[in-house]
Amino acid sequence: MTEKQQNQPHKSAAEHKRVTIQNSHGEKLVGILHETGSPELVIICHGFRSSKDRIPMVNLAFAFEREGISAFRFDFAHMHKSIWAFRDSEGSFQYGNYRREAEDLRAVVEHFQREQRHIVAVIGHSKGGNAVLLYASRYNDIHTIVNIAGRFNLKRGIEGRLGKDFLEKIEQYGFIDVKNRKGKTEYRVTKESLLDRLATDTRAACQAIPQSCRVLTVHGTVDEFVPVEDAIELSQTYTES
Repeated sequence: MTEKQQNQPHKSAAEHKRVTIQNSHGEKLVGILHETGSPELVIICHGFRSSKDRIPMVNLAFAFEREGISAFRFDFAHMHKSIWAFRDSEGSFQYGNYRREAEDLRAVVEHFQREQRHIVAVIGHSKGGNAVLLYASRYNDIHTIVNIAGRFNLKRGIEGRLGKDFLEKIEQYGFIDVKNRKGKTEYRVTKESLLDRLATDTRAACQAIPQSCRVLTVHGTVDEFVPVEDAIELSQTYTES
């Protein structure tokens, strides 16, 4: 084999399959399985107002595929269907819903466990990072968790999206419509979903993750949406527990 041939990227013969899984609420979760034929499987979770078809999730799945490892990327239920996120799973948008997304992930894990797949890791990007951490705090069946740019302090970032007087507005109207620069409503935040976010304790979840579970946090130092300080606080929490 020549040096040029050695340096060429491996071309995978993976098959891409559309898979539908029902969650505990009877809603359909739709995903794409990058099937390489390996018994090992990685599950990939998207972030806020994103989907399985956004570039980070697709690139991750193809990276594992090139290494001969099967990957499954799916849409959570209750994600926003907009110009930014054409998701296939059922349900309407919720601003919070962190625990319910962890339960969606549980349905996916159990589906593939029934198919005798060895799930070697679950990976979550942004809000999906919080979902995989919450999952690991509740279930001790996946021993490698990767959190990519998840938030530690879920009180951060709310004012930037909803305005400084968001608590007064949500109490008065029961919801806040988030609009873009053109004044078009992009999504609605209900009081219920906001309170769900504020009640989600990432520190407690991280401290409940068993020592047998390996947790990797990946975060960019120039992240404009979630500050890198969140990754540092996450790391310190693991040290404390």
